[in-house]
Amino acid sequence: MMVYPRVSLYALMLACAGIPLYIHLPQFAATELGIGLGTLGVILLTIRLFDLVQDPLIGWAIDRWPHWQGGFAFAAAAGLAVGFPLLFGLQSGAFVAAKLIAVLMLLFSAYSLGMILLYGRSATLAKSPQASDLMTLASYRESGMLAGVVLASIAPSILVGLGSTDQGYHTFGLLLGVVALIAGVVTRPIWTRPVVAGQKISLAALSQAGGVKLLILAVLNSLPVALTSTLFLFFVQDYLDLPTLAGPLLVLFFVSAGLSVPFWSLLARKIGAKPTLLIAMPLAIASFVGAAFLSAGDAFGFALICMASGAALGADMVLLPALFSIALTKAGLNAATAFGIWSFAGKLALALAAAIALPALELRGFAPASNNSPDALAALVAAYAILPCLLKTAAFGYAMTLPSESPS
Repeated sequence: MMVYPRVSLYALMLACAGIPLYIHLPQFAATELGIGLGTLGVILLTIRLFDLVQDPLIGWAIDRWPHWQGGFAFAAAAGLAVGFPLLFGLQSGAFVAAKLIAVLMLLFSAYSLGMILLYGRSATLAKSPQASDLMTLASYRESGMLAGVVLASIAPSILVGLGSTDQGYHTFGLLLGVVALIAGVVTRPIWTRPVVAGQKISLAALSQAGGVKLLILAVLNSLPVALTSTLFLFFVQDYLDLPTLAGPLLVLFFVSAGLSVPFWSLLARKIGAKPTLLIAMPLAIASFVGAAFLSAGDAFGFALICMASGAALGADMVLLPALFSIALTKAGLNAATAFGIWSFAGKLALALAAAIALPALELRGFAPASNNSPDALAALVAAYAILPCLLKTAAFGYAMTLPSESPS
């Protein structure tokens, strides 16, 4: 197996981890563990405060001990292999919130370690540190990510169909553990490549390279995606009243993202990354607007929105990390430390989304899988469609101020 396919496999493992943490976890905690949405929002925000210190330190450690990258990679896989069976094996009862926090800290730490290593070693894993080769690596990496997302999205439904109980979550946790273990073993050869060393990072150097502006854009751009990811299952099941289509629609969303990656990569090589990003972002804005006008049972309309918003997500996934990696490589900076900050920025957006949206919905009387009032459902629509539209518009305006990147 060549380097790039192994990169895709490692990315698949991480994506299989990420989707349960951001999409399946709210429903699992509410329906299986009996934890309220407000409490879950506080838990996720608390863990993100831990990440505030942890993620930059992980990036620093990867840069400080580059000869340990193989050990770091396997440690991340091992943490996921242990953590997911523990997470989805939890049962409601005494101290369940404390147990959930402990398991989530293990999982988020392992996930952070793997993500920062994979993205921070872009110059090492690519054929060369040239912008075109970094974009090619990004295409393989994000394709693997999206394949993992699709696998994680459909797995619970398939497991239920095969006879698994408790919505398939227990078996799902075991499956994720096996995937992480296999990926950790098979991908070990890519971490033996000589590390492309860089200069010690500083805020001034990162700012001069354009990294600070890209970090700000990453947070702004991640907030709307974080909101829709957190509330996706609630919107489909409780507002659209399409519980049996939640899995297929989620798969459609991510398949559309995956199919769009080669197109966005090719377009970025021809016209540049910034113009390509500015083409994709209005597509996401239009999809948020469309979602606000849907009514119960509108499966076809939401399917179209999933396709459009998925394609826009494909652009975000391949272009923004690639732009950040290119900026760091051109400036000769240590990438893992910088991607530690990048990782925290993205997860901060997810935590803010959960910490704000979930308690706010609970205050408005929304409860998953319940007979919700019109006011509660209106609050869900506002959180899922209207607020993301405003945030994405702000991100689009900020992206227009970035310097243009010449096509490679």
